[in-house]
Amino acid sequence: MTSRPAPPAEPRTGGPGAAPLAEARGLELRRGTHLAVAASDLTLPAGRLVAVIGPNGSGKSTLLHALAGTLPPSAGTLTVRGESPARHARRTAFVMQTVEVPRGVPLTVRDVVTMGRYPSTGWFRRMRAADRAAVQAAMDRMDVTDLAGRHLDELSGGQRQRAYVAQGIAQEHDVLLLDEPVTGLDLVSARTIDHLLHEEPERGVSVVYTTHDLDEAAAADHVVLMAGRVVASGTPAEVLTEAHLETAYGRGALHRPATPSAGAAVPFLDDPVDGAGRR
Repeated sequence: MTSRPAPPAEPRTGGPGAAPLAEARGLELRRGTHLAVAASDLTLPAGRLVAVIGPNGSGKSTLLHALAGTLPPSAGTLTVRGESPARHARRTAFVMQTVEVPRGVPLTVRDVVTMGRYPSTGWFRRMRAADRAAVQAAMDRMDVTDLAGRHLDELSGGQRQRAYVAQGIAQEHDVLLLDEPVTGLDLVSARTIDHLLHEEPERGVSVVYTTHDLDEAAAADHVVLMAGRVVASGTPAEVLTEAHLETAYGRGALHRPATPSAGAAVPFLDDPVDGAGRR
């Protein structure tokens, strides 16, 4: 990813006393019988770009599902904008890492983006002019307008991902959740989505996304580091420390280049490891 200027020191929406995006107290999350996130406290700022990092299996995606209202807490409390995530779900857009669409289903890019309007219009109500305008604006922002009539199975991975992100931003939302939105994408698609991540908070939208890229996390406003629980949460400078990263990724997972590049802020990770230090 290309380098970006440091985020501003003060929130873009509200002052230091502004209501948070989300608050968790003693939060536990389970996937079936598996405890995915152990008891954790967490406060996320509103109107900011929040990066959630951690090794595979650390609970990053599980936390997003809880914020989206699709996974209720097994213990503790979690609120989004002062209410339960399920109650706020109509104002929360969630772009998952993988979306399974059977091959041969004749869904076009426009169909996919239009689905982003269903939380407010319902499945059977006719689209209004405002709905059509929102769909068009989302396709324009994700640069998929020229692909509007193409079927999903005709697209590259990056093009499909841009269509799914467009679906998310077509929804009437004040919270945008994305699970590893740029992982494995071509440069053009990654840059397009990366630009959106940093642009949405300027519009007053709270953005929370997961990533394995520490440089991406260093450019966010707020970082949450996970390893089956919340290890640390705060500014990049507070969270991306050697001690915190070794707690999450294991000793020996970090190394520093012999000749650091200009502006390098964080150590590099070796091959991905889990919270116990296993590769």
